[in-house]
Amino acid sequence: MFEILTETLKDANRKYGVVIPWYIMTSKENNAATVEFLEKHNYFGYPKENVIIFKQSELPLVDVNGKLLISKDMKIKEASDGNGGTYSSLRASGCLANMKERGVKWIFIGSVDNALLKMVDPILLGLTIKNGAEIASKSVVKANPHERVGVFCKMNGHPKVIEYSELPEKMAEERDDMGELRYGESHIMCNLYSINALEKASKEILMYHTAFKKNSYIDENGKEVIPTEPNSYKFESFIFDAFEFFDDITILRVEREEEFAPVKNKEGADSPKTAKELYEKYWERQKRN
Repeated sequence: MFEILTETLKDANRKYGVVIPWYIMTSKENNAATVEFLEKHNYFGYPKENVIIFKQSELPLVDVNGKLLISKDMKIKEASDGNGGTYSSLRASGCLANMKERGVKWIFIGSVDNALLKMVDPILLGLTIKNGAEIASKSVVKANPHERVGVFCKMNGHPKVIEYSELPEKMAEERDDMGELRYGESHIMCNLYSINALEKASKEILMYHTAFKKNSYIDENGKEVIPTEPNSYKFESFIFDAFEFFDDITILRVEREEEFAPVKNKEGADSPKTAKELYEKYWERQKRN
């Protein structure tokens, strides 16, 4: 995935005659492995001085009784705080200041698990500037009412994304007069921000969502317990929860086959196999054109 993203960026650099700064957010768990991997492959030919790696912040884990979990090093066990932590982590790491020093005006934030991620899109940028908006996002039409993606809406006059796990089934299946899903614009983690918008979001405190997960811990007798079932709550914020701090957002609907090949599952839908197939079909079409 890193090689694919690197080639996409290098193509944009050649096209526009620039070298785009690339900020990569890692977690405490995968930072060393990510750096080692990129170093081993010489950053796939991307100028190292323009690759800035920073770590995501963390939050404590608690059990079903609200007690903190203890890790093997006898410290409070923590986990990454969700992609919403990107904003505060950019600020705390100094990356936001680095962007301002470099004269960066617009920042695109996408996820590493999309093989067709298009990070440099003049259409999205131009449309956002034309609309006078500070933030923008891409969407694809929801494949079916129960696809596991967040959907765009407006709440209290502000842009909002409702995560699939929090959207009532009745609302998920609701259709408009044209027969289309009323909540059918999927958030695919392709977001654009002005530098001022990013700075504003970095100062806001986002709501926390919970995920019930399996996590090992040290019990009262000092022994490690490795659960077979979910036993604790992970707290995380979502990147789109910052949208509500803005009056408007530009949304550009794109073709799923052109820009969305996610890797979220080991097998089946949205797996490496399906992403590979979508990626290969995309380039087959490009060759024909």
